[in-house]
Amino acid sequence: MNKNLIITSLIGALTIILGAFGAHSLKEILSVTELKSFETAIRYQMYHVIVLLFVNTYSKFNEKTKNGISYLFFIGVLFFSGSIYAITLGVNAKSIWFVTPLGGVFFILGWLKITFSFLKK
Repeated sequence: MNKNLIITSLIGALTIILGAFGAHSLKEILSVTELKSFETAIRYQMYHVIVLLFVNTYSKFNEKTKNGISYLFFIGVLFFSGSIYAITLGVNAKSIWFVTPLGGVFFILGWLKITFSFLKK
């Protein structure tokens, strides 16, 4: 059983749930700018779910590499998308402003780990 694929699948399902919630329930509550931010969080989350499906089924990456990339992207989704969800749903942005770019750093580190893994091959 590949725990990374299970977590990735759950995050993928959550992406669809949150996307539907945003499209149907938040349209009347959020401003256009807030809704665009929410959609950005959804989009980045789904992009990284798709990449994680590739990474964790790619036979030329060993388990250590798959785990490293997965953890970086999981944390990136949690920090980047999660903080945007929280801010658009009412958490004071001033209290967690640093979390979103930190999530972006984890995404970048994950992409660099993929790059270096391919370079090593």
